[in-house]
Amino acid sequence: MVKIGQIELGEFPLLLAPMEDVSDPPFRAVCKENGADMMYTEFIAADGLIRDAEKSLQKLDIYDYERPIGIQIFGDKIEAMREAAAIAEGAGPELVDINYGCPVNKVACKGAGAGILLDLPKMQKMSEEIVKRCKVPVTVKTRLGWDEKNIKILEVAQRLQDVGVQALTIHARTRYQMYKGEADWSWIAKVKEMQSIHIPIFGNGDIDSPEKALDYKNRFGPDGIMIGRAAIGNPWVFNQIKHYFKTGEKLAEPDIAERIRVCKQHLIRSVEWKGPKTGIFEMRPHYTNYFRGFPNFKPFRQRIVTAGSVEEVSEILDEVEKTYSAGVDVLN
Repeated sequence: MVKIGQIELGEFPLLLAPMEDVSDPPFRAVCKENGADMMYTEFIAADGLIRDAEKSLQKLDIYDYERPIGIQIFGDKIEAMREAAAIAEGAGPELVDINYGCPVNKVACKGAGAGILLDLPKMQKMSEEIVKRCKVPVTVKTRLGWDEKNIKILEVAQRLQDVGVQALTIHARTRYQMYKGEADWSWIAKVKEMQSIHIPIFGNGDIDSPEKALDYKNRFGPDGIMIGRAAIGNPWVFNQIKHYFKTGEKLAEPDIAERIRVCKQHLIRSVEWKGPKTGIFEMRPHYTNYFRGFPNFKPFRQRIVTAGSVEEVSEILDEVEKTYSAGVDVLN
């Protein structure tokens, strides 16, 4: 049984990654329904929480059906992160997660996210102060290091555990790699081989199929896997991996009726949470992902992304279902 503090996550949990502009409550809902064991909010700027910025505060919204869930924060100032952690904890999550992995320039080059990998004493101090401030468990998501010449993950894991961090997720790329190149999970195995490390270590990066999930589980020995991009438009990936672990057999891909059902559910939740205008607008990028591989889908997509109401989108989705339910191989 993998546990973070007193939070029981099963024998080999599958976690939904915190993804900016993706891992909002509507998306988390469909992932939870399809097998995600633990989820995280989009990352939230500490400065935004302290200033009561509307967009930052909205990201604190969590719901009972999502539990267990962690709220992820990022920032470069220790005192601001302490305050933000307290605000996040007040929203009632099971844990608070610190983002030490975001590679984008506007975050990392200011010393937040993966930028703190250039200052490990500050990382350790910041983590220690947040752990002291919070009653719920504090966890961290980070990367291997700044670049291939500065891979620090073994030292990072030890420092974080020493100050009370209760779980660590490792995206097995450097900051320099961004999201390119192959993730090097051998470093995750090296962390797991450290006799002094006893907190759960979750692996992240490149898991896009049940076969790869099982292969990496067996080869590198993480305590669980965090899935990000592979779940976009494919929330079924969690149950697919679980089924493959249990039986060695692959589940059939979701048929058109199931894709339409989940897509509509996602849309409705988006509108309920964000309001009609924003909810419909921010769903538009998801349609390409839900129907990736469908032949001749472009005309439908063009109509959906210009539709102005839930009813109009639903009518077009009904057309999609009718068109592709006549035995068309949608994955050609």
